[in-house]
Amino acid sequence: MLSREDFIFTIGYDGPAAVVDNQAKRRYAKLSTRELAERGLFRAAYSSALYSRNTGELQSVIEAYNHLGSSSPDFTPIELNEADLAKFNSPGEGPEESAITPLDRLFGVFLVDVKRTISL
Repeated sequence: MLSREDFIFTIGYDGPAAVVDNQAKRRYAKLSTRELAERGLFRAAYSSALYSRNTGELQSVIEAYNHLGSSSPDFTPIELNEADLAKFNSPGEGPEESAITPLDRLFGVFLVDVKRTISL
């Protein structure tokens, strides 16, 4: 499994290796999930919450996202129900089994068992 920092800043995969944004990793790796969300780094913040499986962190990402988006007239706030939270806390074997709708698809983030990284 990747380290938290590598997972948060993974921008894609090349075969069995995760491609990591090294510049963003150096700049933001020390930030907490809440701090990432407050800076508008929602994909990284969601990745951090997903990696930790902490529903409190997930809620802070959702709150920050909804707060920022509320200024747009076409914005639809994100709300998760109990079934989504249960899936978040107990991942399945593949992305389709562990997906939380709508956040996994919104940010394109899934837990993947990768052992190698490629730094860009």
